[in-house]
Amino acid sequence: MRRFARLYAELDAQTATNAKVAALRRYFAEAPPADAAWAVYFLAGGKPRQSVPTRLLRAAAQRRAGLPDWLFEESYQAVGDLAETIAHVLPQGAADDDTGLAAWIETRLAPLRGLADAEIEARLISYWDMLDWQGRFLLTKLIGGGFRVGVSRLLVLRALAEQAGLDPKLVALRAMGYTDARTPPTAQRFARLIAPGDGAGIDAGAPYPFFLAHPLADPGTLGDTAQWLVEWKYDGIRAQVVRRAGQTWIWSRGEELVTERFPEIVAAVRGLPDGSVLDGEILVWKEGDRPAPFALLQQRIGRKTLGRKILADAPVVFMAYDLLENEGRDIRAEAQHARRARLETLVAAHPAGGLRLSPLVEADNWAACAALRADSRRRGVEGLMLKEATSAYGTGRTRDTGTWWKWKIDPLSVDCVLIYAQAGHGRRASLYTDYTFAVWTGSGADRTLVPFAKAYSGLTDEEFRKVDAVIRKTTIEKFGPVRSVLPSLVFELGFEGIQQSPRHKSGIAVRFPRMLRLRTDKKVEEADTLERLRTLLAVSNTT
Repeated sequence: MRRFARLYAELDAQTATNAKVAALRRYFAEAPPADAAWAVYFLAGGKPRQSVPTRLLRAAAQRRAGLPDWLFEESYQAVGDLAETIAHVLPQGAADDDTGLAAWIETRLAPLRGLADAEIEARLISYWDMLDWQGRFLLTKLIGGGFRVGVSRLLVLRALAEQAGLDPKLVALRAMGYTDARTPPTAQRFARLIAPGDGAGIDAGAPYPFFLAHPLADPGTLGDTAQWLVEWKYDGIRAQVVRRAGQTWIWSRGEELVTERFPEIVAAVRGLPDGSVLDGEILVWKEGDRPAPFALLQQRIGRKTLGRKILADAPVVFMAYDLLENEGRDIRAEAQHARRARLETLVAAHPAGGLRLSPLVEADNWAACAALRADSRRRGVEGLMLKEATSAYGTGRTRDTGTWWKWKIDPLSVDCVLIYAQAGHGRRASLYTDYTFAVWTGSGADRTLVPFAKAYSGLTDEEFRKVDAVIRKTTIEKFGPVRSVLPSLVFELGFEGIQQSPRHKSGIAVRFPRMLRLRTDKKVEEADTLERLRTLLAVSNTT
């Protein structure tokens, strides 16, 4: 734990990429394989499972520190992060425990789940007392399931590859599925990541690293449209379907194995030959020429069991748009147009209702593409995907092998009022950056603000500091970490989709809300209404 806590602190303090890589390489050179296995899991995006409820964490720390509730709360408000607050208020520990990360996770933290509250508290206090400040901070992050660090997955794998003397793309391929929570990291799995040789260390059902698109504002610089394959950008779950050894695996872009969630797709691809890996989008598609809104797919994702009703109400298809492995051969290095031709042949030879081929969009020039793109919402899509015809299939958001662009339509937007605020996390823990927004409803003396969305992104650091100052000056009440504020600021809020939601007071939920700008030119009374949101909802449902 001590070694990993030191690495965590180094990564958190550094902004330079080379410095982060150097810190990671030092750790991998020193750490035992079992510890390194867990480090890669967490740093590459694996989520720690919360082993203790937040209320117990807080209560145990408060008692160990001997603080009254009001003082602990004031400390939390000043710091803005529970793990950091706990690390600050606890008395100094012995700091002489040298147990490794793997042993901490497997023999100390995992057994906490299911214990009686009194036993959990006793163990927590003994664990905190074993560690220094940095160790307690990291331990609390892992216990609470809130571990985050400023390093990308690709950077972690790059450092691991450099330390092992391997091609980073090979390590990225081997690491696919490594963060799936169903298969805990072990020294043996870590050894497969860094084993010499091209073919070793890849699991039979493993997908390939996903190739990611860059956002595009204007295609005018891309040359002739004939150099590009143009497709619709669907709003579903990005996934790879893997057919090997007579079995099917379905992996989400987040490297979660979701095979059992989509039995229709498993049935649809059963006829594909072994050695086939398809990239595409999982969509709910009921009838007609457009997919259902993402909200319906989201309802299905949230179900623990898939009964007949949900399968009937939200039937899914796999919209295939790339072929990565054909007849057991990795074809990612082939040109996009060649992979597309192979994909068309494969899908045509194995027709199935749950497997569809992403259609190409035919247009003679970018102006014609723009006209088609403007019709995206009526088609139930987010815009266009532009794929360089000669490009290979890359890893992540690289451009060394070619480029994919996502040319999305402009977001829906409304002008709304800031009514609640909460402190952020990490470097923004001392600022109020997480906001709740409202629109007007009613009329005359009954006109009130009703909350409908939360957002925490879209502003610059300087803009956040200015809004934070206003929030502190206009606070009306405090509810734990949340402040209610005097309505005085209007924001333009953008979002990708809108749907009905009985769980929200407004009756409406929006997808991917973010702040587009602060409307200093508008008075609070001029903000939009709930009726405006309902109009957007009606238009969205009919176009």
